[in-house]
Amino acid sequence: MNWIRRHKLPAVEAIKFDSHPCLSPESLWDTLHSMFNTALNHQFDLNILNNIEYKPSSQWFPFSKEEFKQAISNCNNSSAPGPNKLTWGHLKSIINIANSCFELGHWPNYFKYSSTIIISKPNKTSYNQLKAFRPIVLLNTLGKLIKKVVVKRLQFTVASNDFIHPSQLGSLKFKSTIDASVALTHIVQSGWVKGKMTSTLAFDISQFFPSLNHQLLTLILEKVGLKSKVSSFFMNYLVKRKTNYIWNDLHSPDFKINVGVGQGSALSPILSALYLTPFLYILEKHLKNLKIPISILLFIDDGLIIAQNKSLDMSNTHLFCSYNVLSKLLDNFGLVIKHAKTEIFHFNRSHGIFNPPPLDLLPIGGPTLHSKDT
Repeated sequence: MNWIRRHKLPAVEAIKFDSHPCLSPESLWDTLHSMFNTALNHQFDLNILNNIEYKPSSQWFPFSKEEFKQAISNCNNSSAPGPNKLTWGHLKSIINIANSCFELGHWPNYFKYSSTIIISKPNKTSYNQLKAFRPIVLLNTLGKLIKKVVVKRLQFTVASNDFIHPSQLGSLKFKSTIDASVALTHIVQSGWVKGKMTSTLAFDISQFFPSLNHQLLTLILEKVGLKSKVSSFFMNYLVKRKTNYIWNDLHSPDFKINVGVGQGSALSPILSALYLTPFLYILEKHLKNLKIPISILLFIDDGLIIAQNKSLDMSNTHLFCSYNVLSKLLDNFGLVIKHAKTEIFHFNRSHGIFNPPPLDLLPIGGPTLHSKDT
C-alpha cells in the first residue's frame, strides 16, 4: 500500500463470504462493504431518548490560533496521509475555515471522503475469511486538524455540564484503562470487607464504531447543551459520507456510509462516549426499578456487569437478569452484543477448591458460561 512504506497483503485464497468465494473485484468490494458496515439495517428506537433531559445551552466561542498550534504540535509528520495526500507539514493557518464551518453549520463534502485500507491481522492460520483482516480509515489531513480542535472543545463542554455517565471510563480525557482497573479493584476489595464475593460479566459490543446510528447520535448531541449552530454542524458532519476500499493495488468505486463514525477519526472516541451516555442512564434506571443491585463499568465498547453477594447463585440470577435488560436496551440503540466474547469471572478469597456454578445464558441467546478461577 502506497502510504508511507509499501506493504503487500499476504497471498490468500479467494475470500469467502457466506460460503461463496469472491472471484471478481466487484464481489470483493461488495463483500468488504457488507462486512465492515453490518449495522446498515439495524433497527433503532428514537423514542428511547425521551428519558434523557436536555442540558442548558453552553457558549461556543470562535477558535483561536493557540488551539490550532497546540493541536498540530503533537502531530507526526510521517503519519499516513488521506485522499488529498497532504501531510501535517503542508498545513498553515486554517482558523477561518474552521470558524466558518461552525457559523454555517456545514462540514464540506471534501472532508467527508475517506480511503479504507485493508490490512491483515498477524499470525492467522488462514486468510480466506474477512475476519482475518481489519480496515484502516485514512482521512483528509486538513479535516483531521480541525477535528482535533473540535474534540477538545466538546470534551470540555460535556465535562463542564456533567453529561457523561460516571461509569463510562473510555474515550475521554483523563480516563484510561488504569482508572477502570482501579475502580474494579476497589469494588472487589470493598465487597470482601463486607463478606461478599464479586462476580463480573464481561461483554463486548459488536462492530461498535461502524454501528452508531446517525439519527440517534444527532438527537443525543442536541441533549448535550450545544448551541443550535453547533448542533447543525454535527448534523451535517454525519451525512453524505463516502469511502473507497484499497486492497493492494486494487481500488474500489465509492461507497456511501450511512451509519457509524470512522475508527481513526479524532471525533470518534468522544462521539462514541456520548452515544452510550443515554444508554447507561436508562439502563441504570431500568435496573433500579427492577431492584437488581448491580454496577456497570464501560470502557468504550467493552463492559462489565458487576454483582456482589454472599451467594453465587444469587449473583448469577442478578447477572442473568441485567444481561437480558442490557441486551434488549442495546437493540433500541441499534447495537448488538457479541455473545461469543461474553465471559464470567468470580473474585473469591478462598484458598481451597473453587467450583462456581455455570451461568446459562441460552434462554436469551447467549452461551453457557463457566468461570475462570480469579
